[in-house]
Amino acid sequence: MYLAKVYITLKPSVNDPQGLTIKGGLHTLGFKSVESVRAGKYMELKVNEKSLPKAEEQVKQMCQKLLANPIIEDFRFELEEIRG
Repeated sequence: MYLAKVYITLKPSVNDPQGLTIKGGLHTLGFKSVESVRAGKYMELKVNEKSLPKAEEQVKQMCQKLLANPIIEDFRFELEEIRG
């Protein structure tokens, strides 16, 4: 079994109103050193596969078909073997 840590972010060319709102909030709180914020999504999935290549392929397909919008989002993931 593998734990997939999936990171989904907006592509650099896509506007990020949530990130701008967070940046504004941080500035209001006095964190003036923040120059930019890009918001995204983080997910953890437990994948019951016996081999790393199969787990990688499954998670990649999940990201391409459902978890990320390939038009506006990029994704990356890490896999770690777990007992479970």
